[in-house]
Amino acid sequence: MLVYYLEFEINEGGMPLANGTYDPALKLWVVLNRVVRSIAEPLRRQVEAHGLSFTEFGVLEVLLHKGPLPIGEIGGHLLLGSGSMTYVIDKLERRGLLERRACEADRRIVFAALTPAGEALITPVFDEHRQLVHRLMAGLNASEQQAAIDLLKRLGRHAQQVAAAVS
Repeated sequence: MLVYYLEFEINEGGMPLANGTYDPALKLWVVLNRVVRSIAEPLRRQVEAHGLSFTEFGVLEVLLHKGPLPIGEIGGHLLLGSGSMTYVIDKLERRGLLERRACEADRRIVFAALTPAGEALITPVFDEHRQLVHRLMAGLNASEQQAAIDLLKRLGRHAQQVAAAVS
């Protein structure tokens, strides 16, 4: 039985075919998406079990490891726009998990910092998260993980160059 993914035929074994030949680029795209979903879903559930969205977790985690940061800089670590960042910061501040602090050197800059309650929440949640990441990645040994990192970085750089040329 043949099904179609975009213009590619996929045979019963799940192998993509383009004009009758195996297409490793398409297969890689499908595998990458499946891997990301397989890893992201349990991580999302673990974070949400502690009453946090994944974005809220990201903000708290950045502050835990980097210390107080300008709000705009936090957004850069998480690839969030300023509007989204303000919304998340507002929510976390209302919950007493972080506080805004004015920058003494430049009043235009506002820092976000963990409160003691925020640190008490994120520290064990992050430790649990790290352990789950280790369990999820244990399908590859350390050298295989490094090889995957190197290959995926190279692929990502190339994809960014192609995307820039297409834009």
